[in-house]
Amino acid sequence: MAQAFIERGRIITEASDETRALDALQYGSALADGRLHLSMFEAAYLIETGKLEVVNARGKGYTIERLARSQRSGKSFWTHYAVFKDLRSRGYVVKTALKFGAAFRVYDRGKKPGQAHAKWVVFPVQEHDKLTWHDWAAKNRVAHSTKKKLLIGVVDDELDVCYWEARWLKP
Repeated sequence: MAQAFIERGRIITEASDETRALDALQYGSALADGRLHLSMFEAAYLIETGKLEVVNARGKGYTIERLARSQRSGKSFWTHYAVFKDLRSRGYVVKTALKFGAAFRVYDRGKKPGQAHAKWVVFPVQEHDKLTWHDWAAKNRVAHSTKKKLLIGVVDDELDVCYWEARWLKP
C-alpha cells in the first residue's frame, strides 16, 4: 500500500514501488523526485480500494470522510466523487479539468494523458439540480472550445450515476 501526506493542502505520495505502480495506472501527476501529486478524488478512490493510506504530520490516517472535510469541499464532494469513482471503476482515466472550466476530463479506455487527448469534459450534477439553458449552453461551449464531448454525470440520492452526452453535430 502506498502512503501519502497532506502538504500545504496538496496530497503527495512517498517515492516507492507502490507509487510507481499507481503512476503506471495513470494516477496523479508525477513529480521530479518520484512522488505523485494526487487529486482529492484520486486519493479518496485509492483509500477506498485499499491502495493508499493518507496520513497527517502526526501519522493519523485519513478516511474518505475526513479527507473531504479537510479539503472543505462541501456537499458537492460526494456528487463529484460518485462520478469519479464510477468512471474510474469502468476503466477510464479521470483527471481534473479546472483549467478547462469543468470538473473532470476523461480519457477513453487505453488512452494515456500526454499521449492522447481527453474524449470528454465532465460536469457532475445531482439529479435534483436545475440546469438552465444558459447553464447547458455554457457547459457545451466549454466542451466545444476544448474539442471534447460534453458529459453530464447525473447522481441520484443513492449515489448511482447516469450520463448524458452532448456533442456538436453538423447537419
